[in-house]
Amino acid sequence: MTSLDPTDARLLQALDVDPRASMMALSQRLGLARNTVQARLARLEAGEALAPFTARVRPAALGLPLEAYLTVQVVQRSLSDVGAALADVPEVLEVTALSGAADLLVRVAAVDADDLWRITERVLALPGVERTDTALALRRLVEHRVTPLLERAAGGPDGTLPDGPGDD
Repeated sequence: MTSLDPTDARLLQALDVDPRASMMALSQRLGLARNTVQARLARLEAGEALAPFTARVRPAALGLPLEAYLTVQVVQRSLSDVGAALADVPEVLEVTALSGAADLLVRVAAVDADDLWRITERVLALPGVERTDTALALRRLVEHRVTPLLERAAGGPDGTLPDGPGDD
C-alpha cells in the first residue's frame, strides 16, 4: 500500500469532491503540472491507495430496495471457501471478515422479505456456514466516505484544500 504525502491527500480530496475532474482541472485546482498529477494518480492506483473507478449504482434502482446485513458463523478454517462461495451469490454486495462472535458480515440486497428469505436460505446452504443472523437496513445515515480522513491527511490548517484558480 502506498503511503500518502499531503499533496497526494490533496489530490485525492479533489477527486473525492469531483470524481470526474479532468487532469487539467485537477492540476489547476492544486497548482501542479498536469504531468505531475497524472504521475501521482498512476502511482496511487498502482499502490492500491486509489480504488478502481466505478459508478456506484444503488440496488434500489435495479429493483432491489431492501438491504440487510447477515452475520455469518462458519466452521473453523472455512472463511476463504465461504467467502468465495458468497461471491457467486448475485445479491451479495459486500463480505467482510470479522473478529468476535460472528465470522462474516454480509451486505445483501433483496426485492422484498420473501426474496431476503430465499437469499438467506441460499447462504445457509453453503458448505461451511453454521448459522446466520439477519438485520434489516432501515436507512443509511452516513454514506461511504473518506473526506474527513483526506482533509486530515492533506495537512492544511483546517484540512481543506487551499483556494485554487477561480475560487473566489
